[in-house]
Amino acid sequence: MPYRNLSLEELARHLGIDARIVRRWADRGVLPGKMVGGQWRFNRAQMLDWLQREIHNLDQEHIRSLERAMSDGRREAVFDELLAPEAVDMNLPARSKASVLSELVRLAERTGLVWDPQSLIAALREREALGSTALPGGFAFPHARRPLPYATAEPLLAVARVPAGIPFGAPDGRLTYLFVLICSHDERQHVHVLARLSLMFQTDLPERLMQIDDPDEAVETILETERELLKRL
Repeated sequence: MPYRNLSLEELARHLGIDARIVRRWADRGVLPGKMVGGQWRFNRAQMLDWLQREIHNLDQEHIRSLERAMSDGRREAVFDELLAPEAVDMNLPARSKASVLSELVRLAERTGLVWDPQSLIAALREREALGSTALPGGFAFPHARRPLPYATAEPLLAVARVPAGIPFGAPDGRLTYLFVLICSHDERQHVHVLARLSLMFQTDLPERLMQIDDPDEAVETILETERELLKRL
């Protein structure tokens, strides 16, 4: 879908959030919009950038609303199709931000679904240059700034743990230990996965993953957390 400007009402429907709240955010300068003829207008590309940066700062109610909007209200598990044990490494051999990104792509390549690893690495580095995807709590969700349908045969995730942790630019200044690489094919799926991961990592999932060495157990723990989340959405 080509990027175009959205009205305030269109953006509210797109996000699944009450238009009065969206207007309040716009009036306060929280959202990247501009006034045109006395009406708010929002660029889709800028909004995608904003969501990627700020989704973790939204409260759970708004993240849940966003997750519902991006999934069209369907309460279905998605990570069982996106995550395979071969794309999980609980002892990733990385010692720097650059090496983490490269190793995550190599990990994704184990699935046989990565067509263009170099473009994927370049896109991850470009996104990190705009601002770290690390979040408070010791985890990060590296992803390209825009979905890359040409880089992978199918959407996928790769999950890794660096036991010693590395500086990854987290806002709390602490080390990052857990990484979830997101490779999506379209904007809605991209935001949907980000929203669902944000909700899942607000549970005890990070602490549980820090104690797991076996990839199969890590996958089952993630899928179990998703199933429990779906019961509450």
